[in-house]
Amino acid sequence: MELDIDIEHPWPAGEWNVLAERAADAAAQVAPELANPRLSASLLFTSDEEIHQLNREWRQRDKPTNVLSFPMLDRADLLGIAPDGPPILLGDVALAQETCAREAAEKGVSLDEHATHLIVHGLLHLAGHDHEISPGDADAMEELETKALALLGIGDPYGPRDA
Repeated sequence: MELDIDIEHPWPAGEWNVLAERAADAAAQVAPELANPRLSASLLFTSDEEIHQLNREWRQRDKPTNVLSFPMLDRADLLGIAPDGPPILLGDVALAQETCAREAAEKGVSLDEHATHLIVHGLLHLAGHDHEISPGDADAMEELETKALALLGIGDPYGPRDA
């Protein structure tokens, strides 16, 4: 999958492009449908204010959130894409810096680690995984996230943390 990455203020200087590519590679290893070379996705590192506006406009939720995903394909269509042919837009993912930073601090992890988790989470949403459907779907999505993060040396974000 090819990523189109845009990093806006207030994200601090960092290796966000590298981090995003590593997260996408790990997601594709646990969800092989994301490894299709025809796929592209946009990834926006932005502010709480921008996420708040997007959340209000597209989800009718008048508050910021950590990550938003906007899939362009349904899962059945995604699974039916042949590996050869023109590029296909999978969708868009946006991360809110202030919310991500606050959550990282609350969890006792680095912003890099939490952003990696949220990118994997967002890409899995683009692939049609949804934790809001049922507890079973939530467990399955969390398991994929945990496996992808383990490939990157990041511990289970849903389990107990080592002190």
